[in-house]
Amino acid sequence: MARYFGTDGVRGVANLELTPELAYKLGRAGAFVLTQGSTSVRAQIAVGKDTRISGDMLEASLVAGILSVGVDVLRLGVIPTPGVSYLTRKLGCDAGVMISASHNPVPDNGIKFFGGDGFKLTDEQEAEFERLLDAAVDELPRPTGEQVGRIVEQANAGELFTEFQKSTISHRFDGIKVVLDCGNGAASYVAGDVFRSLGADVIVINAEPTGTNINVGCGSTHPEKVQEAVLAHGAAIGLSFDGDADRLIAVDDQGQIVDGDYIMGILGVAMKKRGALPNNTVVSTVMSNIGFHKAMREQGIDVKVTAVGDRYVMEEMRAGGYGLGGEQSGHIILLQHNTTGDGLLTALHLTDIMVESQQSLSSLRSIMRSFPQILVNVRVVTKDGWKDNAEILAAIQRAEEALGADGRVLVRPSGTEPLIRVMAEGPEEEALQGYVNDIANVVRREQGER
Repeated sequence: MARYFGTDGVRGVANLELTPELAYKLGRAGAFVLTQGSTSVRAQIAVGKDTRISGDMLEASLVAGILSVGVDVLRLGVIPTPGVSYLTRKLGCDAGVMISASHNPVPDNGIKFFGGDGFKLTDEQEAEFERLLDAAVDELPRPTGEQVGRIVEQANAGELFTEFQKSTISHRFDGIKVVLDCGNGAASYVAGDVFRSLGADVIVINAEPTGTNINVGCGSTHPEKVQEAVLAHGAAIGLSFDGDADRLIAVDDQGQIVDGDYIMGILGVAMKKRGALPNNTVVSTVMSNIGFHKAMREQGIDVKVTAVGDRYVMEEMRAGGYGLGGEQSGHIILLQHNTTGDGLLTALHLTDIMVESQQSLSSLRSIMRSFPQILVNVRVVTKDGWKDNAEILAAIQRAEEALGADGRVLVRPSGTEPLIRVMAEGPEEEALQGYVNDIANVVRREQGER
């Protein structure tokens, strides 16, 4: 059986790997699997997308597949991924689908599904999808006449989503100067309006999507852009979103980056003070900095660690009854409010804490100190077999022995791209660079450089 799903839905180069034909089949499989047992008169699936050029093409095919099974589509238009998750629940849909490749380059796209509860698919559901996709004969329903699915437009989807988000915070932001980098993505149509409606003095950059400029030199993967703007405008905070606005990287009033580790730390401490941190625990991944773990221990907060990927963070949160989790990359989950990583929600709560505490973000950021961390992404021909490669393992062991108890090495494949990520963390940045380069060169030689 082919493996279609990665750590965050089905992704690939649009029209080459993620083709309209595959999108159509995914629509049919999703409509069948996710509406079984629906109690609605007519089952309905919400569909949203980001701003990349291939979104229209894939939406047309995906929607056709859903309609062909006799399921209606509630078309949300361009909206952040967490908006699809929320509106699927809010509007009583049987499932939701987001067409986006998140922070990936323009040629890529992806399709991710949510159940009627707003959570991503289970492993069992993904397996059923893949069984249907690989079936020799498509035996799924093909209704005719009035039983064919129909499209319904949800014109105010963005407004419904942002009104909900504003209802989760306690303060207005009057007089706070905020820079928003929307990454020319889905945040472009909602972020500025939300912060203005709360009284903030808002400077918006990279909010003119063309379909081909999403994530290009901007957004959460290029925080230097919001750093420059914060310093130029004397802003109190900078907030930078990725293409589908499910992640956030912030910048403080001094121009320093506040990544997911810092954000989780700030949120965790504030929630603990309010008595609103379930089980006094934050969930993070293996990528979180040593400094984050040290800071949380000092604050009396426990940390549970998972594999990389917000789906694994979510699984741990649901299993343990935890309310806050996320990734260093800026996927932050506030489970009390939404069922997936939500960059705009995180931005609002981070700013709300500044108002509540009457502290600058640079002051709040001082709860932790990051150890130097060097990461190299090696684009490879194949990710298969690297764990058993003696040369790669030997290079990793050399670095680990050199670092000893003062640092760590982490090598892992990307779940969404043809990359093997090599990371080292420790007290001396120059030495770390040498260890990472040594391992990366061996990976290139052994796995083939793409």
